[in-house]
Amino acid sequence: MSILLQISVLVVKILTLPLLVVDQLGFGRFYKRVFPAIMYKLSFSYNSKMDEKKRELFRELQRFSPRGGGPLRLLEVGCGSGANFQHYPTGTRVTCTDPNPHFQNYLQKSMDKNDHLVYEKFVVASGEDLRVVEDNSVDVVVCTLVMCSCQNTPKVIREAKRVLRPGGAFFFLEHVSADPSTWTYFLQHVFQPLMYYFLDGCDPTRATWKHLEAAGFSDLQFCHFRAPFAAVFSPHIVGYAVK
Repeated sequence: MSILLQISVLVVKILTLPLLVVDQLGFGRFYKRVFPAIMYKLSFSYNSKMDEKKRELFRELQRFSPRGGGPLRLLEVGCGSGANFQHYPTGTRVTCTDPNPHFQNYLQKSMDKNDHLVYEKFVVASGEDLRVVEDNSVDVVVCTLVMCSCQNTPKVIREAKRVLRPGGAFFFLEHVSADPSTWTYFLQHVFQPLMYYFLDGCDPTRATWKHLEAAGFSDLQFCHFRAPFAAVFSPHIVGYAVK
C-alpha cells in the first residue's frame, strides 16, 4: 500500500471516529431498523441496471434440479428484501435467511409479488452460522451482495458448501476489490471506513474470488466485470461453484 494511500486511509479513519462513538452508544441498533427500508428502495435501481446479468446467471438454476424430478430446493443467504425472486424458476422451494429480522416485512412484499415460488420459511441467521439447515439438503445456495459485509467470508462459503447436496451449486454475484494498480482500488480503501458505517458493514476491498478458489469446489465458473455504478462499487464477480 503506497504512503499516499496509507495517509488517506488514516485521515478518513480519524474523521469517522465520531461514527464509531455513535455506533457504540447504540445507533447501530436503530440503523438496523431503517437499513431494510433503504435497501428495499435501492434494490429497484440495482435490479434495473443488473437485470441482464441476473437473468444470465439464474438461467443456469434449472440445471441443478433433483435428478429424479421434483422442485428445485433453493436457500438464499442474506436474502434482504427478496430482490432475486423474480429470476427463480416456477415451483422453486425457497428458504430465506438474513441476520437482520427487520427485512421480513419487505421480504413479504416480494413474496406476494412472486407467487410462482413456494416459500418454506424465513430464518434469522448469519451466513457464517446456518445450523438450521441440514447437511446436503439443498440443490442451490444463492448469495448476492452479501459477502462484502459478512464477518468471515471463508466461513460463509464453507457453510454454503456444507448444506449443498453433492452436485449442487453455489450461485454468487458480488462487488469486489479492484485491481491494485487502479485509482478505483485507492478510492475503495479510502472510503471503506465510511461505507462500513453507512452500508451496514460493507467492505469494498475484499478479493472474494480468492476465497472461492480456495474452497475446494469441484467446478468454479465466474468472471470479473464492471457494473454501471460509482467506481468503488463497479468491480463485480458473477458465477457459480459446484460441490
